[in-house]
Amino acid sequence: MSQGQLEGKVVAITGAGRGIGREIALLCAKEGAAVVVNDFGGSVEGEGGDQGPAQETVADIVAAGGKAVANLANVADPAGAATIIEDAVKAFGRIDAVVNNAGILRDRIWHKMSPEDWRAVIDVHLHGSFNVSKAATPYFKDQGSGSFIHFTSTSGLIGNFGQANYSAAKLGIVGLSQSIALDMERFGVRSNCIAPFAWSRLIATIPPKDEAEQLRLERMKSMSADKIAPLVAFLASDASQEVSNQIFAVRKNEIFLFSKPRPIRSMHRSDGWTAETIASDLLPAFRPSFAKNDRSADIFGWDPI
Repeated sequence: MSQGQLEGKVVAITGAGRGIGREIALLCAKEGAAVVVNDFGGSVEGEGGDQGPAQETVADIVAAGGKAVANLANVADPAGAATIIEDAVKAFGRIDAVVNNAGILRDRIWHKMSPEDWRAVIDVHLHGSFNVSKAATPYFKDQGSGSFIHFTSTSGLIGNFGQANYSAAKLGIVGLSQSIALDMERFGVRSNCIAPFAWSRLIATIPPKDEAEQLRLERMKSMSADKIAPLVAFLASDASQEVSNQIFAVRKNEIFLFSKPRPIRSMHRSDGWTAETIASDLLPAFRPSFAKNDRSADIFGWDPI
């Protein structure tokens, strides 16, 4: 393989056997990185286990002249997550970037969501991101460098139907990334988030509720997983040294930078507030600035470019 942006780097990617994770692994390897391909091989809902996807991605990287090893751990298990980083150090001598991409879906409308559905999704997305990041942190701290790249979603940043578990986990990941960025800045470690728009087996499980939803899913099919990989490769490289504590989105050939919650209105009352004066004075003043019940499709209403 030719020299690239990631020559000499070691990158660990979770959920890298299929979809977005696989495309990230292939591009990182093409850019010169040695790659740990982690994939538990579970179903969309996180059940079972299949060694095939991780091994196939590794085989494709090696066949193209790259370096990669497979790891089959479940990121929701702290001990298993630690082996991902241990395998990187054992096989390649170091770890330079962690890509927290592994995920499952258990979509249920809120009043039908079970505690099991809630815990399963939180465990993989939020706890999994914590587990893998925590395992890599001592290495990053000691070497004075490192890049965390976490996958969030517009389901958390904006909103979506039937995804309270997924949305909560994905917005929690933003808070995790921000805290890592603030705490680890002094050690030269950066942390960023990406919200991907891409057709995947997870998206394919969402049933269209009406014609508009069917059109939205058809539009998603034009957004291939490989479009996400270049931003990941950039954030894993030394070229992104100044980039930390940011939230990006990738939608086909578009890259977005998201804002964070900040105060937009304030109102002062010298003698304090009562429930009545909030209703009579504050509500009319704030009402025009209230956020709407938007979902991702309402904000990104145009066709992907």
